[in-house]
Amino acid sequence: MSMHPREAARRIEELDQQLMDPSVVSNQQRLKEVSQERARLVPIVEVWTALSKARSELRESRELMEDPEFREMAQEEHDQLTVTVEELQKQLRIALIPPDPYEGRDILIEIRAGTGGDEAGLFAGDLFRMYARYCDGRRWKTEIISSSEVTVGGAGGKAVQGYKEVIFQVSGDDAYKYLRHESGVHRVQRVPLTETQGRIHTSAATVAIMPVAETVEVNIEDKDLRIDVFRASGPGGQSVNTTDSAVRITHIPTGVVVQCQDEKSQHKNKAKAMKVLASRILEAQEAEAAAEQAEQRRSQVGSGDRSERIRTYNYPQNRLTDHRIGLTLYKLDRIMEGTLDEVVDAMMEAVLQQVPTDIPEDDEQ
Repeated sequence: MSMHPREAARRIEELDQQLMDPSVVSNQQRLKEVSQERARLVPIVEVWTALSKARSELRESRELMEDPEFREMAQEEHDQLTVTVEELQKQLRIALIPPDPYEGRDILIEIRAGTGGDEAGLFAGDLFRMYARYCDGRRWKTEIISSSEVTVGGAGGKAVQGYKEVIFQVSGDDAYKYLRHESGVHRVQRVPLTETQGRIHTSAATVAIMPVAETVEVNIEDKDLRIDVFRASGPGGQSVNTTDSAVRITHIPTGVVVQCQDEKSQHKNKAKAMKVLASRILEAQEAEAAAEQAEQRRSQVGSGDRSERIRTYNYPQNRLTDHRIGLTLYKLDRIMEGTLDEVVDAMMEAVLQQVPTDIPEDDEQ
């Protein structure tokens, strides 16, 4: 829940008193916590003060507009102040958003084929390439952690690669901030590669966004793990390695299972699998501890059924629709090439609008 600016001002006074307390100053961890909280609250009060001043000046300009002698000058000032008030209200919304504990983290993106058979696997591959291109445009680094490929031959003999499941890491500034709302079921409507009659089919793939867990956040004991090694295989079951390099890790207390076989080294596969395991356990812990604030992975992803959707990709109409915010764009071809900015920005703006900042003008001072 966001804090009223008046409460933020009072809290800053309390924090200033704590910063003069020798017991706080001598405790580096406590000093850091108090300083960080104060740094987060200061912008709220500063913007609120500026907004109060701008609103007061706006009221004065309205009064001047009633005087014929000053009407023209007051009208110009009124228009400028109106823009200023709107901009400050937006800044206040941003300042009032509670800090996210995972802000600035690298993320794991998990894409799974849902309903729709091979076509769902091909769509999962399309989503992977869409996100990879978007990340590349933002100069974020991507690395595939684990994948289960599927290759489909089309009616014309053309083979296309997709994924039953692919997990990849995204490293870069604000990756979590921009992509956190991509979790959910993505539905596609198009003529499948294998369709010979030209009929449109509906398929689905699921996306889950998970912050990369830090070591101190998740305590995984060796006794709670069952580790199996086996020979890696590629699409169709053919062997891709002559040694037991693939790794499957089961976390016995939670039942979480992670498998990785992309690397030729068993050691590297185990390290990647442990990274995914830690992030999944962290996500489950956060969901249990704060279900009202954090979306659980199961509620994000659901069953992958076509009726449980957050977004529809309609290829015949070149249309993308985000059902959460009522956004429809007729530029699907560009979006699938990684031009996601308009979609991501619209979602972030919709979330921002949910932050209440309707502070009555008579409650400002």
